[in-house]
Amino acid sequence: MNAIEIENLTVWFGAGPDRAEAVRGAALSIPRGASFGLVGESGSGKSTILRAIAGLIPTWSGRIAVEGDALQGARRDRAFHRAVQMVFQDPYASLHPRHTVDRMLSEVLWLHGFRDIDARIERLLSDVGLGRGFRFRYPHQLSGGQRQRVAIARALAPEPRILLLDEPTSALDVSVQAEILNLLSDLRTERGLTYLMVSHDLGVVGHLCQTTAVMRTGEIVEILDVETMRRLQPRHPYTRQLLEASIGLNLGARGAPAPAV
Repeated sequence: MNAIEIENLTVWFGAGPDRAEAVRGAALSIPRGASFGLVGESGSGKSTILRAIAGLIPTWSGRIAVEGDALQGARRDRAFHRAVQMVFQDPYASLHPRHTVDRMLSEVLWLHGFRDIDARIERLLSDVGLGRGFRFRYPHQLSGGQRQRVAIARALAPEPRILLLDEPTSALDVSVQAEILNLLSDLRTERGLTYLMVSHDLGVVGHLCQTTAVMRTGEIVEILDVETMRRLQPRHPYTRQLLEASIGLNLGARGAPAPAV
């Protein structure tokens, strides 16, 4: 059974003459335990797919199934949120500015029925590379990388099997990006997680994902594995264009080296 299956997904905003389709006819499948990337330029529809899965956009048609269960509209029950969690792009905007780390994690754990909250909070902070000294800090007392680690800890609190990652490193400094990507890679291995990650950066996707879907103006134009991307052998001209922009080379040139992905 696949962790996520999407068939003929169309997502739109507005109605009648004002209707605009952000995603058209998208299809993909993600095996359990895999890490799958969605790449494309801003406005290509990649984050829209994540938000439709999460129930943040009600206007869609087609089929979305999570672990074999077909989803409908924007309603998501507690079982869904126990299995699927989302990490957003901006760690500062996604954390309540007046809540301590302890309160944010406690509320999630309590909501999902856990009672050994103190022990779980300390374990979560340890798992994301933060010590107990961070437990009673507020978001403004943390660096960008530390805030994203807290956001990841919050997502891990319900013990999900799937994480939706919406550009989780794009708001961070380059040196911190690598730390967060390595953390996410380790967590996936340790916990057997499935990732669906959105990024505009092919290097980020190549570091974390095994397979990538390339999106352009609301459509998936190509799905390729990371080895094909490293060998610079895309089928679609747009994927070739993205790779050229990423590595600053003309792929038609002889002896072009593989990108650092």
